[in-house]
Order: sequence, then C-alpha cells, then structure tokens
Amino acid sequence: MASLSSEDEGKFLMDAEGEQLGIVSEVKGDTAFVDPDPSIPEAWLEVLGWSSADEDHLSVPADSIETVTDKEVRLRDDL
Repeated sequence: MASLSSEDEGKFLMDAEGEQLGIVSEVKGDTAFVDPDPSIPEAWLEVLGWSSADEDHLSVPADSIETVTDKEVRLRDDL
C-alpha cells in the first residue's frame, strides 16, 4: 500500500498502463480525492467502483495505489 500525504495534491492519477484518470485534489488520511477527467470511459469508472466522471470528486483508497512519484499517483494493475 502506498503512503499518501498532502504533498500528493495536484499530481495526476494514472492507471497501471499510464492513462491519466484525473488530478488529486485533496488527500485525507489514506484516501486521495480525485477530480476526474471527464473523458474517462464509464466502463473504467465501474471497474474502480465509481459511478460517473460527472461527480465532483472520486475517492481512491491508498490500498488501490501502486506507486507515488514526484508527478503522479499510479493505480495497481490488478484493479
């Protein structure tokens, strides 16, 4: 499980294959809140347990995250 902090706010949320899903707008505890990219396919959102890219913010628990770098938060490949 990756460790999240307020320093991760503003980073891109990427899927395991490098596609941008949104931008981390806030981190609270072990959850990143993401402003989703409106072009994300609905099927991808359903895999992540999200209902729609039209929502203001989507929550991403730290146990769904593989790595955190200087510029991105990358999801695990087994989601």
